[in-house]
Amino acid sequence: MRQFIIICSLLVTLTTYGQDKSISKEKWHWGQTLKQDTSAGYVQVLKVDNILYISGAVALDVTPQGITSVYRALERSLQAYGAGFQNVVKENLYTTDIEAMKKYNAARKAFYKGDFPSATWVQVSRLYMPEAKLEVELVAHLPK
Repeated sequence: MRQFIIICSLLVTLTTYGQDKSISKEKWHWGQTLKQDTSAGYVQVLKVDNILYISGAVALDVTPQGITSVYRALERSLQAYGAGFQNVVKENLYTTDIEAMKKYNAARKAFYKGDFPSATWVQVSRLYMPEAKLEVELVAHLPK
């Protein structure tokens, strides 16, 4: 009996480790056929289950116009999956000028229409694109 239990335990262990551990990913990259940027190595939107992971959109200045352009780009990313800002649960904002962002925050808030997500804002010395002054990334949930 002891040997039988050991063999069964070994089979369960082997079966567990032998299972496919991959996840299903759906990609969107600004409507491009390739659906990812191979030079920098990223995708604009990655959908896993009902969650959208949206890469940062950038602006060259932290002004109402620059902020609006970032959120319009993010809106396009959300709309690719039939979503909107009401689906956003997490926002990460990186800027080289946090005071300007705070001053012009109304431009950002207009997109959420009073239904704000969890958010983190960080001032950084520079972004991936040296000329960029603002980058915002999102996580959004789609209905199940």
